[in-house]
Amino acid sequence: MFRRTFWFTSGVAAGVWATTKVNRKLKQLTPENLAATAANKALDAGHRIKDRAVGFALDVRDNMAQREAELGDALGINENPELPSPRRYAAIENRTNPKSVESDRTTYSYNRNEDH
Repeated sequence: MFRRTFWFTSGVAAGVWATTKVNRKLKQLTPENLAATAANKALDAGHRIKDRAVGFALDVRDNMAQREAELGDALGINENPELPSPRRYAAIENRTNPKSVESDRTTYSYNRNEDH
């Protein structure tokens, strides 16, 4: 009698364990859960790629500054750090020109579609 009770209890426990395991797996395979898992993995991959890209950009910037210093030393640019002042370009609108005065602008037609 004890053996039958033992095997019956073992069978019930195995059935409960198997049912629980199958139900958990079925919940993992629902469309909503699959979509959430895929979205989480995509976000994680995006973060990893971003971190690598930032690290790469910092490495490039450091190496660029180092190479720029090497080139400056080789060309003798770093010996005199003062550069000439930037050029100043003439303004597009010249106030001394009579064509650019506001009152005269009404007499000039700039319509490209106008017949000449």
